[in-house]
Amino acid sequence: MTARSGMRSFALLSATGLCAALTFSGTAAHADTDDAPEKILLKGSTTASYFWDDASGRAGDTGLPASGKPMQKGMAASPSWPLMTEGYVIYKGKKMPFFVGDRGPGEPSSRGIMLDLDGKTFAELTGGRFNPNTLYVNGNGGLGHIEVDYVITKWGPGLGKKNHPVPFSTRAWAERDNNPAKPPKPEPTATATPAATPAATD
Repeated sequence: MTARSGMRSFALLSATGLCAALTFSGTAAHADTDDAPEKILLKGSTTASYFWDDASGRAGDTGLPASGKPMQKGMAASPSWPLMTEGYVIYKGKKMPFFVGDRGPGEPSSRGIMLDLDGKTFAELTGGRFNPNTLYVNGNGGLGHIEVDYVITKWGPGLGKKNHPVPFSTRAWAERDNNPAKPPKPEPTATATPAATPAATD
């Protein structure tokens, strides 16, 4: 921040000092918020593919997403989780958020491919480029499937299985789950070991 023009030097110094104090206070409060433990409801790993359903009929497009929301970066498809479930994936140290806005993969989920990421997110994770004309990811060495770790931070309110994903053919996506998975126990945090008291000397 800067003081308005025309102020005397003393006023400028006072304002600068006040701003510094406020900035320090605000930073401290923000740090406290960041230290809050992350809410983790489910953790696991699976094979992920990618899609981009914009109702154009290209590249296997099956129509608009089941959630009614437009296709967008961050939208994922799950064969069994409730729509609007939220979380993130990790691939080679890269972390990207997602929400479940569509159903799928279909048949591939019977072969262990339990998550469809949007093409833009997939491209960012794999170092490629999403091509809006073809709906394919280019420049990532031909990767179409990757092994990811997933973390669920919020379950969607509707139908679907609130646990590790199962194939689309089980129709778990059409059933209400009143017995969600128990959240994993938080990992113990390292505690500082008190320094040894020096022995008394004569």
